[in-house]
Amino acid sequence: MTSLSISDMARAAPPSPYLEGLNAEQRAAVEALDGPVLVLAGAGTGKTRVLTTRLAHILATGRARPWEILAVTFTNKAAREMKERVGKIMGEAVEGVPWMGTFHSVSAQILRRHAELVGLKSAFTIIDTDDQLRLMKQIIQAEGIDEKRWTPRHLASTIDGWKNRGLMPDQLGEEDKWSFAEGRGKDLYALYQQRLKVLNCCDFGDLLLHTLHILKDNPDVLAEYHRKFRYLLVDEYQDTNVAQYMWLRLLAKGTGNLCCVGDDDQSIYGWRGAEVDNILRFDQDFPGATIIRLERNYRSTEHILGAASGLISANRSRLGKTLWTSDEGGEKVQVRGLWDGEAEARYVAEECENWVSAGRSYDDIAILVRASWQMRAFEDRFIMLGLPYKVIGGPRFFERAEIRDAHAYLRLVRSPEDDLAFERIVNTPKRGIGDTTVQKIAVLSRELGVPMTEATRIMVQTDEIRGKARTSLQVFLRDLARWRDLSETSPLNEMAEIILDESGYTAMWREDKTPQAAGRLENLKELVSSMAEWDTLEAYLEHVALVTDADRAVSEDEVSLMTLHGAKGLEFPLVFLPGWEETVFPSQRSLDEGGTKSLEEERRLAYVGITRARERAIITFTANRMIYGRWQSVLPSRFIDELPHDHVEARSETGYYEGGGPGFENVRQTADPMASSYSSPGWKRYQASAQENRRSSAPMIDAKANLIESGPVGGGSGKWKTGDRVFHDKFGYGRIKTADGSKLTVAFDKAGVKKVVESFVRELP
Repeated sequence: MTSLSISDMARAAPPSPYLEGLNAEQRAAVEALDGPVLVLAGAGTGKTRVLTTRLAHILATGRARPWEILAVTFTNKAAREMKERVGKIMGEAVEGVPWMGTFHSVSAQILRRHAELVGLKSAFTIIDTDDQLRLMKQIIQAEGIDEKRWTPRHLASTIDGWKNRGLMPDQLGEEDKWSFAEGRGKDLYALYQQRLKVLNCCDFGDLLLHTLHILKDNPDVLAEYHRKFRYLLVDEYQDTNVAQYMWLRLLAKGTGNLCCVGDDDQSIYGWRGAEVDNILRFDQDFPGATIIRLERNYRSTEHILGAASGLISANRSRLGKTLWTSDEGGEKVQVRGLWDGEAEARYVAEECENWVSAGRSYDDIAILVRASWQMRAFEDRFIMLGLPYKVIGGPRFFERAEIRDAHAYLRLVRSPEDDLAFERIVNTPKRGIGDTTVQKIAVLSRELGVPMTEATRIMVQTDEIRGKARTSLQVFLRDLARWRDLSETSPLNEMAEIILDESGYTAMWREDKTPQAAGRLENLKELVSSMAEWDTLEAYLEHVALVTDADRAVSEDEVSLMTLHGAKGLEFPLVFLPGWEETVFPSQRSLDEGGTKSLEEERRLAYVGITRARERAIITFTANRMIYGRWQSVLPSRFIDELPHDHVEARSETGYYEGGGPGFENVRQTADPMASSYSSPGWKRYQASAQENRRSSAPMIDAKANLIESGPVGGGSGKWKTGDRVFHDKFGYGRIKTADGSKLTVAFDKAGVKKVVESFVRELP
């Protein structure tokens, strides 16, 4: 029997369980539903939880229906994570939030509805960077500009910068037009935009730019979206550029219920147009705004937070907050001075081994570098020792040539106006259609103002094109028409497989005997397989165009190696921060281009790096660094001496005197590069052997050389025989296959078969 009265049972339910577990500041951010709100959320303070809980709270309280909420993020991954989290709280309700996605995906939705207002058809194609560069090249060549001096990539970067600022060609100032081709930048931008309209295409920048101008120039359309969106939620507001900022301001003028979550101390994307001033002046842009600071950190130790807070306090342009944690203690941030880059790699590898020997996993570890060139030494060392690692970043699935080709076929089937797709695959695989023929088609297309497919249809009916090219083009046009009909009735994956087979594209790679061909075929199979979950070709192509982050499921236990920019949003128990030297970090190029503003962004990048660590953060710098092929003496980064002493343990591993503060200002001039405090058995064996056998002037070894020699080579010592196990400084452990005097052929465990001189190998103890 229940002890509750009927009236008690009928009373209002207690507060929703999703509010439980929030601290006071988090709850305030969730419940502040009226007017503009800025949630200033430090690293590891639970900003994602606040954002998703706030969305759930709006739905649960009936303040808005799911389709009346606009929630924008910067990556598809973040959008998926938000949807998943809200789904766990609200169940099926989240499925009805159609306006949840990235800035570009939301803009694409709006632009599809109002494309005619900017001279496009609703079925426009979103081109990728590769097609963008090809179009730029065509325009530069047509205008008689030296493309070696004024490259398509330079023009693309310049135009992208203008679009990030929300500028159309007729809005450029006098100083802008001189940024390319001696004053011709404005005209080229206008030609590029005109060409895109003829092709019924737009690039990524256009998604925001066109949408922005639709909202600015059409008050009735803007009023429609003011009525539609009752609440706006924005993640990572510190990363917005000018166009995104103006886009948000226009939409927020409706109800004024705008909530932006961000951290001015983590604004690190100025190089791609992000404006940290957007978040710094939030209270000026939105008078009466509520600013809530999330300062309690749930990720890192007290010392890690103390070091990061002390460092970032040197920046003047910031709103100000101090992270804290109830989890006191932990290890201090370690700063290690080393002799050179190779010693740095050895030290990091050693610490990784020690970490795993203590019962932890490689997956706990991240190495965060300022520039990708720093990765080489770590990769070499890890390969030599057999340590598992993965490089985060690099070429992505949808950027591979065979995938681009397959997508070009699909794009042309969907949109006959897509000339860029036509040019890419009209002779891929080879059909006997040469560049001259394609050029004739392009000229007629521009003269008549029609797509290249239509120009081809006209030309094959004349004598302008003869022989095999004419026949091939006729067949190609018939195939396109048949595939277009097929797209109306067949499942997407079956249609794609048929197109790739009938076009001869699959056969081209099947007949290719290069080592890469098999992998390309597997990629195509994966592509076709992945299409099964999509209902329409239009939806699939739009998905591909908007995918900006490629997630890779990794099950292996591996060290993560990535850039500092790539690490934002991630966290690891153990983080290495190598290369903290002047000219490397802060980057000299950044300082030269941006001065004090860039220095503050570099410091924010250092702050981001330190706050990725949960338990241990290790910063390293060297006395000597190989930079762009040259050895250079380098100074410790100014950021090291900005770290607070109370939270830092500084020690010289090799090459520096002890003491003198975190920066180790006094450099030892006669350091022994073999000196080390390493203690693992493997390293002790290697060190003992090296000390016994090394010579005073050992040459640098090139890993790519087939034969490495130093000085005259005699008949050899005769002590080596087939089957002996040896160790090489560069290539690691191996077994001798043949011994020809002083020349040895060794099968190394990790580096493969190499020819080396006997003086560079050591006998294992």
